[in-house]
Amino acid sequence: MNKIYNIKQLLKKEALKLPKEPGVYIYYNDKDIVIYVGKAKNLKNRVSSYFLKDYDNAKTKILVKHIVRFEHIVVETETDALLLENNLIKKYQPRYNIMLKDDKTYPWICIKNEPFPRVFQTRNIIKDGSKYYGPYTSVRLVRVLTKMFKEFFLLRTCKHKLSENNIKNNKFKVCLEYHINNCKAPCVGLQTQKDYDEKIEQVHNILKGNFKSAKEFLNLQMKNYAKNLEYEKAQQIKEKLATLQEYQSKSTVITSKEGNFDVFTIEADQKYAYVNYLKVVNGAIINVHTVELQKKLDEKNEDILPYAIVQIIDNQQSGLSEIKELILPFNIKFPFAELKITIPKIGDKQKLIELSKRNAKYFRLDKIKKRTLLSANRRTDEILQTMQKDLRMRELPRHIECFDNSNIQGTNAVAACVVFMNTKPAKKEYRRFNIKTVVGPDDYASMEEVIYRRYKRLLKEKQELPQLIIIDGGKGQLSSAVNSLKKLNLFGKITILGIAKRLEELFFPGDSIPLYLDKNSITLKIIQHARNEAHRFGIEFHRNKRSKNFIKSELENIPGVGTKTISDLFKVFNSVKEISESKKEKLEKAVGKKRAERIFTYFSNKTNKI
Repeated sequence: MNKIYNIKQLLKKEALKLPKEPGVYIYYNDKDIVIYVGKAKNLKNRVSSYFLKDYDNAKTKILVKHIVRFEHIVVETETDALLLENNLIKKYQPRYNIMLKDDKTYPWICIKNEPFPRVFQTRNIIKDGSKYYGPYTSVRLVRVLTKMFKEFFLLRTCKHKLSENNIKNNKFKVCLEYHINNCKAPCVGLQTQKDYDEKIEQVHNILKGNFKSAKEFLNLQMKNYAKNLEYEKAQQIKEKLATLQEYQSKSTVITSKEGNFDVFTIEADQKYAYVNYLKVVNGAIINVHTVELQKKLDEKNEDILPYAIVQIIDNQQSGLSEIKELILPFNIKFPFAELKITIPKIGDKQKLIELSKRNAKYFRLDKIKKRTLLSANRRTDEILQTMQKDLRMRELPRHIECFDNSNIQGTNAVAACVVFMNTKPAKKEYRRFNIKTVVGPDDYASMEEVIYRRYKRLLKEKQELPQLIIIDGGKGQLSSAVNSLKKLNLFGKITILGIAKRLEELFFPGDSIPLYLDKNSITLKIIQHARNEAHRFGIEFHRNKRSKNFIKSELENIPGVGTKTISDLFKVFNSVKEISESKKEKLEKAVGKKRAERIFTYFSNKTNKI
């Protein structure tokens, strides 16, 4: 404790010696690893504040505890400090700095820095002077755009080095793309650099949102073809114009007046911040992008947003110099004086803010859902691994089926099969069985019949088999189920066990000693859940069947009343009780005078006997 106190006192003295100039400070731990990089308008005030006061925030306390030395870099302006901070964070990736999620997973459109540039989709940014547009959140949109450019401007797709010398020396031959009119063959000098560059310029315009220039270019081509009586080519250009118009109409038009803006908003929780970016060109949104930043020291939104703006713009390959106006939800300390910052309250720009906020909010909710699902999946896998170990299985029991019989003295015998997928009931997969081949109360024979029918059908329909079968019952029911699996050549391929209710014993085939699991075991709890579900489902089916059979037999006891009459009665009445208490006139309306008389007499005599 004294050692930490002494280091803190020494650091405080060193900090008080710093100049009152803008700059960047770098904190190191005892292993001489950079753990934090920060910027400051006044280095002395900012750095010394870490060692002059006690922080309430636990994370900041931990950071200060780990600092053993620091370095500083003085710069000319606060703007330089912000940019240098950004570069150093990328270089060192300090533990306690907010971190921007890597954009490598997002696609970009690259216009290659080379003679007769290629235009293609990529996920890797190479700093070789090539121009990159993106990142795009939709791979489909990138494919649509690159295909559109290829069809519009007949751009090359080959990787040849089309230098002037190579073309003059006839190093290449025309390929199939030229013969099917997909390329003008600049490789053999059939297309000039100037003509090709004009088309590349239109690709830049479209990607920047400048549709007007691209339309004018295509319109001029169409008129020239028509003037020279090349109507087929003119028609092709017209179709391209229609395609371009359709693509443009899909861009969200926000402002009634044309305008170029860069919009940023932020949503945050305790651990993460989500910054949304909208690029608006000529009044239309041409790019929407959201990034996730992991908070390390409980940073405020006002501190995170400037950092995120610099990072995002840097990743956009455009640079802050190309931005003219920022639309933000609140004011920030952003040291770029030439940039106009607008915090709108009403109008079109406020609508942009609301749209950006919605995007950030939905992105955050989606991330939370994914993290929750990932956490749930991990928990499920842990449970399945425990079950596999407890039950000595060869594979995880992702698919479990449990069976139970239900009857009263052999009447209305039924069985139920419930299905669990990844430890959860899959109720759409539950199945009921009427016992067909067994007479009287024989649970063993009933179980043998149901298991055989269930898995014979699954094999016939080539459906997925379970990894675990649970039988509600002891050794007898288990043996009967095993007999059916042997007949189907499935014994040994699926783990099967029986659970006896009295002591919750687990029986395995060929093992006379039951397995006892701890009452708090997750494996036992899932087996019990499946057993209880099968029992509930079977009882419910048995009760319904018994009730229907009772109703049917009760009405069929009446002479002269058959199936059709019973059906007609239930079109008017809801129950046998309602029929028995009904007046004769109402019965006559339902089934006629003669049958109504019989039904009325039957229930009247029954009541009198009681």
